[in-house]
Amino acid sequence: MKSLTFIWILWPSFIVAALANAVFFTVFDPQELIAFGEPIAGSRTAIYSIGFFAFWAVTAASNAMSGFLRRTSAEVNQCPLEPTQRSAGCPKREEGGCG
Repeated sequence: MKSLTFIWILWPSFIVAALANAVFFTVFDPQELIAFGEPIAGSRTAIYSIGFFAFWAVTAASNAMSGFLRRTSAEVNQCPLEPTQRSAGCPKREEGGCG
């Protein structure tokens, strides 16, 4: 299930990063970009690649946050311990159910 979560986060962010990269570099020439008051030194391909991975990182972070916030209260409050591993005062120790 964890691998599916990564696919749900990374694949849509890959598509959006590709689109954002295409739109951004259609409007701006990579050789004319300025960072911290200095022109960015590097080939066009390097700047395109850095831009793509930057867009991908931002959109992946956005998708990860959306996935984190979509969890239900039952998923958030689910006890990770088996009933026998829970402390003696735990009300769920005898019930055996996580909840």
